[in-house]
Amino acid sequence: MENNIRFQQIGRLENLPQPVLDEVNVTLEQTKNNTGLTLVLALNYGSRAEIVDAVRAIAEQVRCGQLQPHQIDEQTISSHLYTAGMPDPDLLIRTAGEMRISNYLLWQISYAELYVSNVLWPDFTEKDLHEAIRSFASRHRRFGALDQTNTL
Repeated sequence: MENNIRFQQIGRLENLPQPVLDEVNVTLEQTKNNTGLTLVLALNYGSRAEIVDAVRAIAEQVRCGQLQPHQIDEQTISSHLYTAGMPDPDLLIRTAGEMRISNYLLWQISYAELYVSNVLWPDFTEKDLHEAIRSFASRHRRFGALDQTNTL
């Protein structure tokens, strides 16, 4: 493929129309060995469903004796999510001025920086993306740590 982009998919594919499913599978197969950027397609995706699916898979491992309950930790859960093996996002861009995350990557965005743009998604341009990246680059990321300079 000309840009060497690798496509990956997250979400529940089983309820998608067959022509869509066929196209997704062809695209995934054709790009699986590409080494450039990775574009993740969220199709029929909801973060709550993702977490439920992960918990069910973990529960099945416990039931089969492959895993003990005391062995379950954050990494266990992360490794059973649709995004297993992918890095957590550093930046979440929310378009249309929406101030909510809408059931999207709830587990994975715990330390992501949020950027809200008033531009609607269909109108979001490369210039808007650069503005979001500039904003992100100017931030001091603490990854959940307290800012020691602020006191109450």
